[in-house]
Amino acid sequence: MHVEHHPLVKDFPEKLEQLHQLRQQDPKFARKAETYEALDKQICRVEDGVELLDDEALSALKLERVSLKDDIARDLKRASGSCCGGCCG
Repeated sequence: MHVEHHPLVKDFPEKLEQLHQLRQQDPKFARKAETYEALDKQICRVEDGVELLDDEALSALKLERVSLKDDIARDLKRASGSCCGGCCG
């Protein structure tokens, strides 16, 4: 079975430069992005059968990944200056 990875550069291809800049300039963003990438890799290992995890634990990892991606999307929007203020907290 082919498992699709969800790296940030694939999910936000139009934001490649911004992703790179934020990773270099904002340690909190860099940690968030690194955590997201590690979660994505772990989820793919589980789905590939390389790592064992029960369905409930896998679902929890997927929810955490989605939450991190939402946070990262807000950070990218805020950094681009296109945020209206209400969505970014």
